[in-house]
Amino acid sequence: MTNPGKFPSTVSPSLPEGLASIRDDFLALDIPERLQLLLEYSDNLPEVPEGTVEEGHWEKVEECQSPVFISVLATGDEVTVLATAPPEAPTTRGFASILVHGLKGMTRQQILDTPPDFPLQLGLQNAVSMLRLRGMSGMLWRIKRQVESPPSL
Repeated sequence: MTNPGKFPSTVSPSLPEGLASIRDDFLALDIPERLQLLLEYSDNLPEVPEGTVEEGHWEKVEECQSPVFISVLATGDEVTVLATAPPEAPTTRGFASILVHGLKGMTRQQILDTPPDFPLQLGLQNAVSMLRLRGMSGMLWRIKRQVESPPSL
């Protein structure tokens, strides 16, 4: 899932390196292969360990048609994004996984500085519906909102 060195990363100042690498991986592929990569991310959404997040700290992403829940935890300035999405919603689950993996280890400020159009930067507009891309934008927006006041570990 990382850039195997075929193309140099084009990290923009406002896009965290993890997300830039993911974006570059998608853009290096044709549309059918991008969908396959999205499915690979879907298969790799990390399980949330029991008891990691209290019941009240999960936020439902209303923009998604599938039941997706996001939670942000902070240790100092480092943020951890957790997400749940059902296996029967692979596109949505893939988007959640991209954000969980891409934002891993980022600081609050790096996450807040992530451009809101990141979902469009993946080049999936001709492969998935705008409604689904709107769902990923909703996930990012909720993550940013929680980053401003996350529960502490």
